Amino acid sequence: MLLQELTWPEVGKLSRDLPVIIPVAALEQHGHHLPVFTDSMLLGEVVRRVGETMRDRVLITPVMWLGNSHHHMDFQGTMSASPRVYLDLLNDLAENLLTHGFRRILFLNGHGGNITPGKQAVFELRQRHRERHDLLLLFSSYWDGPQPNSGRSDLVQIQVGHACEFETSMVLRLAPHLVKPHTQIDKVDSGFAFEPAYRGWTTKDRTVPGHIGDPRHASADKGEYLFQTYSAGVVKLLEQVIAWDGHSWEMT
Repeated sequence: MLLQELTWPEVGKLSRDLPVIIPVAALEQHGHHLPVFTDSMLLGEVVRRVGETMRDRVLITPVMWLGNSHHHMDFQGTMSASPRVYLDLLNDLAENLLTHGFRRILFLNGHGGNITPGKQAVFELRQRHRERHDLLLLFSSYWDGPQPNSGRSDLVQIQVGHACEFETSMVLRLAPHLVKPHTQIDKVDSGFAFEPAYRGWTTKDRTVPGHIGDPRHASADKGEYLFQTYSAGVVKLLEQVIAWDGHSWEMT
């Protein structure tokens, strides 16, 4: 069910054990070949497919397109909430739902820059509501869990990058008219220097053109496969959320 299509009395009649998905993404640069709305578009399609599968077993809020993207601000078109503002935004979204009585909340993420503040937000929420043991507060990116390479040998990359083979393939499947020529774009490898230490970085530190990965190998067929794989992974997680007994630490 989509929250935006319900009246408030209809929302009031829903079970408070119904999982609520808050999709969070971004509006930021995606190299020379993908639109700045890529993350929100891809997450929106994953959520649409999950909604078609789960139907009235989950409640889905509209996609929050504003993300924590300050590391991309050297590139034109990026819009970003600063980290503390973004943390407060996520906290407030969840608090709204808690005020309405919902107990099982999943932030479903579609942008790498949201991961650190997203995890911090659910940590802060739990501390504020530490006396309650009926709450399930989760943060997960749609690509967590599934291993697409295990089911398809022609994927060149082994994980999601930025405007990479995976994301380019998914946009080719969803909105091919928005993809600029990508087959001649050079591969950009950019790991994290000084591992295992974590180094502070901006996107310009790691890539000049704006992408990370190898978009040359993208195809719409791969994109459909990735959408199916990632959507199935989210459905699997939601089945665990639904099956949770309401108080224990582990999922059933």
